[in-house]
Amino acid sequence: MNFQDFLKYVPNIIPVELPAVASHLKMAPKERVEGLKNLDIEALNARMAGVMMLFYPKQEKTHLVLIVRNTYNGVHSAQIAFPGGKYEKADLNFETTALRETQEEVGIPSDKIEIIKKFSPMYIPPSNFLVHPFLGIAKEELAFYPDIREVAGIIELPLSVFLNEEIMIEARLSTSYGANILVPAFNIQNHVVWGATAMILSELRDVLMSVFEGDNRN
Repeated sequence: MNFQDFLKYVPNIIPVELPAVASHLKMAPKERVEGLKNLDIEALNARMAGVMMLFYPKQEKTHLVLIVRNTYNGVHSAQIAFPGGKYEKADLNFETTALRETQEEVGIPSDKIEIIKKFSPMYIPPSNFLVHPFLGIAKEELAFYPDIREVAGIIELPLSVFLNEEIMIEARLSTSYGANILVPAFNIQNHVVWGATAMILSELRDVLMSVFEGDNRN
């Protein structure tokens, strides 16, 4: 989709009621489904994080940026994620966290990003994080400067590809829930994107599709 056309939809995205768990469940490993339905966030004493779902123009087409995390001794090693990270006491709020971490991880200053909408929080059991996603837009082409300590690669995902159902797959993986289990995922540029990132992407995809399809019906 042309980025200028995408911008015309932005005002319609803001008031959309978030589908939350209904979207998350579409991309949740079946071993996680019951936990999502009966989650008591207050009892978890979870750590907080903010992430950025950043859309921007590249060669006039709308793109979404994702990162490939570095390989390390941890539960999210080498996984696909959004730019973002842990809330710090100096942050005014989770939006500030998402903006700060986006600048630290991929080099995009916060003054280039306009926050459009907060999406549903996502709890990640293996690391005990409650992640707060934000939809942001940058209105100019971006040059990414990844922090080599945290980011192994940048994925620039065209919106047209993201909305294509063909990237929705099932994959056999060994996860914290079990070995060699079948999980719903996205196949994004030969990366299997599953778990929390896929579940957040699912809500983003459902919101965008509802706005685009609603416009086509009018």
